[in-house]
Amino acid sequence: MTQVPDADRVTAEIEYELTLLSRYHTLSRQRGKQKLERSAYLLLSRLELEAPMSLKELSEAFRLDISTINRQVGALERNGYVERVADPDGGVARKIRPTELGLHKLLADRETNCRGVDSVLTEWSDEDSRSLRDMLVRFNRAVEQIEGRPWPRPGES
Repeated sequence: MTQVPDADRVTAEIEYELTLLSRYHTLSRQRGKQKLERSAYLLLSRLELEAPMSLKELSEAFRLDISTINRQVGALERNGYVERVADPDGGVARKIRPTELGLHKLLADRETNCRGVDSVLTEWSDEDSRSLRDMLVRFNRAVEQIEGRPWPRPGES
């Protein structure tokens, strides 16, 4: 690893650990434990908490080009995981919402993910597990604040 000034060492180590965390999550998908593509999992997770949403709203939420979101939603639609519905507020744009099948696939993958996390934390104390959760929430909320884009969480309205 490249030498970094002491003041930046902790930040560099955190960045490196986040890189590894992303890698491990990707590897578990490659081993076939999850059935959904990463983009499908993320879109369905958002729609589970905040449906229905338009392509534009999804594009803004994910900070992706609308054509990218359209392709990803199209793949979900072809698999029967989402459907397009009229805007409940009377707008012109169609909205996207998850189907029962889409939510079923999402929950199945989430259970697999949770079992994987549980297997890693099996030797951890409840206090350490809660501390990790609290730090991750704090970190993610700080990112959201910087980006000006809060992300919905289960149990929040």
